[in-house]
This record gives sequence, structure tokens and C-alpha cells, in this order.
Amino acid sequence: MFSGLGDSTRLALLRRLAKGEARVVDLVAELGLAQSTVSAHLACLRDCGLVDFRPRGRASVYSLTHPELLDLLTTAESLLAATGNAVALCPGFGDPRPEPRPATTAETTHDEESTR
Repeated sequence: MFSGLGDSTRLALLRRLAKGEARVVDLVAELGLAQSTVSAHLACLRDCGLVDFRPRGRASVYSLTHPELLDLLTTAESLLAATGNAVALCPGFGDPRPEPRPATTAETTHDEESTR
């Protein structure tokens, strides 16, 4: 879920939908994004269960499925404000663990000689 919320476009869509339901065309106009971008991100949010839609004529009207999500976002923003850049500067934040490098021929030969 947090990976899905880590995208600024999805956050903007969620913030807008927190104000009330909207059609894709409304979101495109208000956020200044391409229709394909809005639709793709709404599909992602829908797959995550964070938004849903209902048909209205030929359009679909989107809304939040869990308004309490805004409490989570508000708490996260407060925590980030309190820690400043500490999270962004954390040395291991977002970096995968380094994979062990394969031994070179020289190292393998050295190790074999030292065990004799």
C-alpha cells in the first residue's frame, strides 16, 4: 500500500477525491494531467481498493472507499514535518541490500592456498 501511496500523482488524486467524488474529465482539468495518466493511476488505486467508481450516464464517477486514509496521510505528513529530512537522508532508506559480489579468480586461488 505504501508503495502505491508513494507516487505524487496518486496522492494528488486521493487529495482531490477527499473533497468529493469526481469524473475523470474533472480530475484531468483540475490536476492538469493527461487523461491516460489519470485513468492509469485511478486503475491502480482501484486495484488497491482505495477508490471505486459508479456509472453516471456515459461517465464514471470516482470516490474514496476509505475516507480514513486521509488520517493516515495527515499523520505521515506530521511525522515528516517533525523529522525534517531525516527519513530522506537515512542511509539505508529505499536501497536494497547489497548483493554479495562473486569471488574473483585471484581470491578463489588465494583462499584455496590458505586452506592447504
